[in-house]
Amino acid sequence: MVAVLVPGEVFAGYRIVRQLGAGGMGAVYLARHPELTRPVALKVLTGDGDDESRKRFLREAKLAARLQHPNVVAVIDRGRFDERLWIAMQFVDGSDAAAALRRGLTAERAVHIVTEAAKGLDAAHDAGLLHRDVKPANILVARADGEPDRVLVTDFGIARAVEQSTALTAEGMVLATLAYAAPEQLEAGPIDRRADIYALGATLFHLLTGSVPFPRDDPMTILHAHLSEPPPQPTLLNPVLPKGFDAVIARAMAKDPRDRYPSCGALAAAAIAALRGEPEPVLPNPRRHRRILMAGLVIGLVVALAAVLGLTLRPSSAPASAGTAKSPASAPRASGEAGPWGVYGSIADRFPNLLPSFPHALGYQGMYCRAADSKDATTSVPLNVTPATLATIRCDGDGDPLEMVAITCTVDRSPRPEPNFVFGTRRGEQRWTKGTESGTATWGDGQTAQGYLYGLMVTFDSPALNSCYLYSFGSNELTGAELFEKWWADAPL
Repeated sequence: MVAVLVPGEVFAGYRIVRQLGAGGMGAVYLARHPELTRPVALKVLTGDGDDESRKRFLREAKLAARLQHPNVVAVIDRGRFDERLWIAMQFVDGSDAAAALRRGLTAERAVHIVTEAAKGLDAAHDAGLLHRDVKPANILVARADGEPDRVLVTDFGIARAVEQSTALTAEGMVLATLAYAAPEQLEAGPIDRRADIYALGATLFHLLTGSVPFPRDDPMTILHAHLSEPPPQPTLLNPVLPKGFDAVIARAMAKDPRDRYPSCGALAAAAIAALRGEPEPVLPNPRRHRRILMAGLVIGLVVALAAVLGLTLRPSSAPASAGTAKSPASAPRASGEAGPWGVYGSIADRFPNLLPSFPHALGYQGMYCRAADSKDATTSVPLNVTPATLATIRCDGDGDPLEMVAITCTVDRSPRPEPNFVFGTRRGEQRWTKGTESGTATWGDGQTAQGYLYGLMVTFDSPALNSCYLYSFGSNELTGAELFEKWWADAPL
């Protein structure tokens, strides 16, 4: 049993004022630090887990600290003290949405809370950060006389850090989390922002009705309901609600992520329209229009095939050279092509286990990735403009051991010549093999224009990847050889 901190006690440099609350993940205290002018909310976690869980928590807390938004509780600091993980956050003088619900909520106030929370969640998603545990207890509400509620989302990065060390049957936190969890989370599948959209929809249902979406007695029946039962209808529990809320919850809590709203803001806009009795804003639903899209694709393919046949049947046409033909799989994406990465999708497709499937998201080991200028990787670039010769995706790590990696490929997929160390001195190299891929890792030292010590440059042998270089940089205390051993040796392709 973890000891409770008492007023006056000093923990990780923070002097405890009083306990604010406690739950399955730990206790929260009002605390002060001698170097800060304002008090903080200090959360001390109980589920520390193994070394990997602790590293993941600290890594994601660092990412959360980068997020500055009026609807997100700011992370000030984090660490490990006395064998316990802790995180210091902005103190919000108020309660949470769960407490507000117990005191009674109107539909108008419930929709306002969800709308403001949606702004913070969308900002986090755009920054590549998922919440994974959206629920009323993680939405803070501060009231002011004559003013709308001030709403802030809290606990980014904490849920994932402790999930592996928390049993399904644990009291409190897990049962509460299951009440709002998306089906893909419960099946331990890959998740993206749409899992948070589902949970926000479940939160809206709870705030409108006073009941969780699937009230059951044990975790397994809750899990089964999320996986197989249709979304609940809020008007059955609260008949005074406008009927439009049933459609809002049905789409927000759709089993298939593709059927949900594209963003938390879109969910909030639909809830506002339902509250006013207005039609839901028109938003694209890929599954709803699948037959139309498939018909369009078939027509397009027929037209394209006819054009190709028309060219090849001309008497003056010569057969294509087998050595110059490119298959659709190897062709670079054209400017404006659909896909989360736009014209940079051909790079993401070639490194599916290293890079995330969409931009401004987290890749391998929590790297935050985006399209960047090939001449200045610190500058982000639009996804719909094809670069002239080279295209780059840059990812930032947490410095343990990786600070930054940039994958730069030729736009026309032509092989790249052997690289040289324009920023420093070559110190060594080593051949590597990963599955069917192989290449050479070369390391050296010297400082880049962005202040990084030059680390690794990785080249590839296969025709599928030899148009790309991978540049990686570690912390200033790390040599290129150490970066090879501590990062590239285990990094996936």
